[in-house]
Parts: sequence; C-alpha cells; structure tokens
Amino acid sequence: MEIVHIPVLLEEALEQLSIKEGEILVDCTIGEGGHSVEFLKKVGTKGFLIGIDLDSIVLEKCTERLSKVGTNFRLVHGNFKNVLGIVFELGFSKVDKIFADLGMSSFQLSKGDFGFSFRENGPLDMRMNKEMQFSAMDVINRFSENEIASILWECGEERFSRLIARKIVEAREIKQIETTFELASIVSKVYPLHHRKIHPATRTFQALRIYVNNELGNLSLMLDEVPEIIRIGGRIAIISYHSLEDRIVKNVFKKSPKFKILNKTVIKPKSGELKANRRARSAKMRVAERV
Repeated sequence: MEIVHIPVLLEEALEQLSIKEGEILVDCTIGEGGHSVEFLKKVGTKGFLIGIDLDSIVLEKCTERLSKVGTNFRLVHGNFKNVLGIVFELGFSKVDKIFADLGMSSFQLSKGDFGFSFRENGPLDMRMNKEMQFSAMDVINRFSENEIASILWECGEERFSRLIARKIVEAREIKQIETTFELASIVSKVYPLHHRKIHPATRTFQALRIYVNNELGNLSLMLDEVPEIIRIGGRIAIISYHSLEDRIVKNVFKKSPKFKILNKTVIKPKSGELKANRRARSAKMRVAERV
C-alpha cells in the first residue's frame, strides 16, 4: 500500500501565506508535495513554485504529483540552507513567499532503510541524503560516551542522556549496534518506567537525526538568508515539531528588524486535524512578514 503524506496545518498555511496568482513561492522542504500541490494551484499559470529537498526519492514522487497540477515549477535536490543561491541560480532575484515544514515525511518514516523510526527495523542510518559524511551508526559506535550524552541532551533534550550513553557504550563493547530495533531496545531497557508518556527512544532518535543532518544549524543558515530574497511585504511560514526548532524560528522572527511577526500566538492544529492525523500533535507554525 502506498504511503501518502498528510500535510500538516495546510488550511492555516494557505490562509497565513495569503498566496496570490502570479506569485513566486519557495517550498524549502517540499517532500512529497502535500502542501505545494495547493500552493501551485494558488500561484496559477502566471506564478512559479520552487521546491527544495534533500531526498531525491521523494522528489521523484513530488514531480509526479505536481505535474498533474501544472508545469510551472522546478524541484531542486539540495539543502535549504542554500536557498539564496538556489533561487539566484534559477534566475530569480526575489520571491513572494517562503514555506518550510520541518517534519519528516510519512514515506521516510515508513521506510526502514532510512533508519529514522524506532517502529520500523532497519539499518541505523538517519541520513536524509546518503552522500552525507557519517550516519547514526557511526555516532553510536564511534563517538565517546560524553559526546553521545551531549548530543542526546543538546539535540533531544533527553534528561537521561548520560545513563543512555553509558548503556550504549556498554552494549557496543559486546556487539556493534547496527539496527534501529537494537538501539531502541537498549534505550527502553534503561528508561525509568515513570517517565514513559512517550516511547522511551523518541528523544534519542530525534537527537541523532538532528545531529547527523545538522538540522538546527541548517535552519539557522536558511533563516539568515531568506530576508535577502523575500520581497518587502512577502511572507514566510515555518512549521516545527519540537522546542529546539521552534525556539530558533521564534527568536529570529522576534529579533530581526527585517521581520514582523504576524501571529501573536503560535498556530497549532485544531482538534479535527489532530484526530485525523496523529503526527500533527506537536506541530507549531510561526509566520512573519518581510518589512
């Protein structure tokens, strides 16, 4: 059965971005195109859509999906930290709207060979782009106990980071840790029972994914570049899924003189969406206007 990604906060994104016919829009994390199918309809035949993603496989799926709507789009296999260069290379000096959904796609989570999910067994990889230098397996089996603990705390806010790191090092002395199930089992066995509101491995997997793909660093670099390419009066909307990402977006929008925050309170999914799509439960969207 084909896995179809359900776009999070789609109605809210369309409302907040206020996309008009003829505009140029950049979807920095286009994935399977769940949001951008609707964005492309909004810009119409006179507008243009630029999509960026690290995963070449989902870009193929996205191309097929968008082609049913129109041909006025261009998809780029790349990192959104280079959004300014990508936009310039495509011949544009300014764009009207920028969007980014920082969550994982359903396709990536469901494919065990990516190694993103503790619910699917597969190699402990976690690279969004297989050309990246090192994988989660390298981190878990080669980094020191202190380095692993620091990653779990700084990228996952895991309160039991030192205990988990210690058990990881003890386990790898017996056998190299190679699969998602192996790592999830180690974490689950040492995680205190009274702290299990979510799966014990949730924060560990989040931290490793963020570290391997330098997600926080790339987000900061992208936010540094976007003011240079958004037209005055243009808008940017970003959906994040954990406090580390949201904090970066909030601080940039708040402190930059080039942005005016449009939503006084963070935008979250309504109850109906939460019932229909469990993965939307931690989503937060912030929107700003270029001034």
